[in-house]
Amino acid sequence: MGQKVNPIGFRLGITKDWKAKWYADKKEYGKTLHEDIAIREFINRRYKQAGIGDVLIERLGEKLRVKIYAVRPGIVIGRKGSKVEELNKVLKSMTNAKDIIVNVDEIRRPELNAKIVAEDIATQLERRVSHRRAMKRAVDMAMKAGAKGIKVQVGGRIGGVDLARKEWIMEGRMPLQTLRADIDYGTARAHTKYGILGIKVWIYKGDKLSDQKDEIVKRIEEELSTI
Repeated sequence: MGQKVNPIGFRLGITKDWKAKWYADKKEYGKTLHEDIAIREFINRRYKQAGIGDVLIERLGEKLRVKIYAVRPGIVIGRKGSKVEELNKVLKSMTNAKDIIVNVDEIRRPELNAKIVAEDIATQLERRVSHRRAMKRAVDMAMKAGAKGIKVQVGGRIGGVDLARKEWIMEGRMPLQTLRADIDYGTARAHTKYGILGIKVWIYKGDKLSDQKDEIVKRIEEELSTI
């Protein structure tokens, strides 16, 4: 009892897709995996001010495609795409890929991206904002943006006390055991004067399979109407 599972990994292949798409043999698997980790760490570190929500990686032979989702894509792209060209050069030095494609997309609703919400709370905690105020603000903004439910948890030496503890706040629904539930999950770390605080965010956006089923039914009805 009490075991926890990552909400995204729990739904892979059902309502969630893989963030890395490639195939490698046993000998190359470890090397390719560490390349993916290094690419993600580099992008998150270099473009921290851009608000990186996700980094998707696809490989096909000697081709590498990196898709970056950011709140402020202009910081990643640069003037006339100059920073994208710099990123291409860095990625070529980090991998053996000959052809590298970098795409940058804008996150239109950052309030519904769990990773960005967690990082925003971490930034506020580093500025010594009250943890309850930061959590409540994130919850209110997510619910106003259209979330069906949100849960925020902060753990560590909250407020500089000697004993570490966890505090959480939740609003709306959070069906963690329902596979069709579209739940986004993100974590972040706040480096405070008293140590590191861990932030976890769950955002429930509704059911996915029911929407897909409705689309299939509509398509079938349209096809029948033309016969």
